[in-house]
Amino acid sequence: MDLDRSVALLALLADTTRLRLLHLLEDTELTVAELTRVAELPQSRVSTHLGKLRTAGLLAVRRKGPSTLYRFALSAADTTAREVYVLVKKQVQDRVLERDASRRDEVLRARGTAQPWPDEVAGAMEHHYSPGRTWEALARGVLGLLQLGEVLDVGSGDGVLASLLATRATRVTCLDRSATVLDAARRRLERTGNVRLVQGDMHALPFADGSFNQVLHFHALTYAQDPAGALADAHRVLAPGGDLVVVTLHEHDRADVAAAYSQVNRGFAADELSRMLTAIGFTVSMCEVTSREKTKPYFEVITAFARRPSGQQAVA
Repeated sequence: MDLDRSVALLALLADTTRLRLLHLLEDTELTVAELTRVAELPQSRVSTHLGKLRTAGLLAVRRKGPSTLYRFALSAADTTAREVYVLVKKQVQDRVLERDASRRDEVLRARGTAQPWPDEVAGAMEHHYSPGRTWEALARGVLGLLQLGEVLDVGSGDGVLASLLATRATRVTCLDRSATVLDAARRRLERTGNVRLVQGDMHALPFADGSFNQVLHFHALTYAQDPAGALADAHRVLAPGGDLVVVTLHEHDRADVAAAYSQVNRGFAADELSRMLTAIGFTVSMCEVTSREKTKPYFEVITAFARRPSGQQAVA
């Protein structure tokens, strides 16, 4: 085996997920759905790694009715690949592999009992694909539960969020400092009558006190020179009893990424953001990390829900 192929093989077997899959498939045929259930990983991630292992000639594939079964073709693998895998396996003794093997055995025992798809994936539905079951479809459906008033979208960009919310709002005001992105928003929203576009600064919102029922800060705070000042002005323009939603990055150490996206700060700690909102005068009902990206560097996202109490004056 030449140098390039050797390096590629070592890189292939250096991934934890791929080693887990090979270990599970060494003496058993499993479907993608079964592997997803056993490994407790998203189906897309399992499929991606299976594709790489198959391209490398390490997997045998067999069709059985509507299902595709995968098996680690250890005996048919390239001699060097087989030797490297066996060497790596001898060095690995891990509880994750033991749990995988135990869950695999449970899946195999359950094969004899046919179950409807929802029963089969119960407890892990978010990791499995089914026709039409997407996050976009979910978001559009949940919109039907909302009844919004005057909405301010701070840092609105090119109007994607406004296009979703406009059907459930009295009016959506898109505010952004960039004329270029507002021009793009104008093209996107040209057929939407209850949207207005305003160029301005989130630190000095060009609106009267108490103008809005809801203010949205979706990934705007990482661009704020004065995050507390920006949130204080959001408090000012909210009507008493109005709601603020903040979505922003959790604190991270990737200055290079922040610079690449022209962000002036690197996220926030959840408790820091909660204290900031409380000091301004908001009542905070939730402020926590709500999601984590599945690819490096695994950015996390904070979601905060806050309300300006009725009868309260803005903090100067």
